[in-house]
Amino acid sequence: MKALCWHGKGDIRYDTVPDPTIEHPRDAIIKVTTCAICGSDLHLYDGFMPGMMSGDVMGHEFMGEVVEVGPEAKGALKVGDRVVVPFTIICGECEQCKRGNFSVCERSNRNKDVADKVFGHATAGLFGYTHLTGGYAGGQAEYVRVPFADRTHVKIPDGLTDEQVLFLGDIFPTGWQAAAQCDIQPTDTVAIWGAGPVGQMTIRSALLLGAKQVIAIDRVPERLSMAKAGGAITINFDEESVVERLKELTGGKGPEKCIDAVGMEAHATATLDSIYDRAKQAVMLESDRPHVLREMIYVCRPAGTISIPGVYGGLLDKIPFGASMNKGLTWRMGQTHVNRWTDDLLRRIQEGQIDPSFVITHTVGLEQGPQMYATFREKQDGCVKVVLKP
Repeated sequence: MKALCWHGKGDIRYDTVPDPTIEHPRDAIIKVTTCAICGSDLHLYDGFMPGMMSGDVMGHEFMGEVVEVGPEAKGALKVGDRVVVPFTIICGECEQCKRGNFSVCERSNRNKDVADKVFGHATAGLFGYTHLTGGYAGGQAEYVRVPFADRTHVKIPDGLTDEQVLFLGDIFPTGWQAAAQCDIQPTDTVAIWGAGPVGQMTIRSALLLGAKQVIAIDRVPERLSMAKAGGAITINFDEESVVERLKELTGGKGPEKCIDAVGMEAHATATLDSIYDRAKQAVMLESDRPHVLREMIYVCRPAGTISIPGVYGGLLDKIPFGASMNKGLTWRMGQTHVNRWTDDLLRRIQEGQIDPSFVITHTVGLEQGPQMYATFREKQDGCVKVVLKP
């Protein structure tokens, strides 16, 4: 079969790889009908995440049709079922899964011993996202093996297009969780750093959850326009001070809820801390660029909440943790507990409350994936979200 494979920094290739097979009785094989490039895939493309090996199949945002089912998954799935596959692989039976903490499933990371040494305790297995999360082949391919397939799926009813439901596998529940863990109140201002695909879903989620006003911070015109269309007040950090504008919009008090939808590759306009981060990252003395985290701690209203859906990979420097402690800020973060949210979000799509396909700007064949990684990375051609068709 054909798949998009990682071969090093900035090197994604359209390769021929072996077809997947059933390896465990709970497996299923999915014929991929639609997949996407996620912003967190760019951390792999840019070479900032450890644990990738040449030839690894990329992608964790995909859906398709069941073509083969292992004997222990047949009660939950059958050939012909149409499913979205969450990026988090879940057993559904461990203590964390029973509590709904699916992104830290205790059984699905088959490289748990290695990940325990790096993180203290391993996260769940993830599709197409380094050998620290299991080394599972990703979904930017013609076919995918889905482990624990009886639980790691979302069945899709008739009448909905792939484009309407594809993002139930990652960015829609990620944006929703980012907003939900803020415990948004009707009087709250929610500020969101990053108006990429996750940021766009976070904007809509915060408004659906009743925020008084939502503010989106970015510098890409297409993203800012999309954010404004979704109901957000926008700040272009290339053109105005984020700190001063947030003071103005909140009567000098700062937003109650701050959300980092950027993660480890934050950009800033020639600020001292961003220059420092880039220099340290270039010589591998720091893995992540936490400009957004510093700014959020500074501007967040005392007793407020910081929510972090953006991916971080390692070590951060010069975080003003004393300010965070003394202001009494609450931090909520983590990979997304996808299946905790999907029933409710699928219902909202069916009822017409939201159509997540609004974020798609480019739809191309899988073979065009390597060039679309570069287009997405450089934010060229108005690119906000890329969908691929195998």
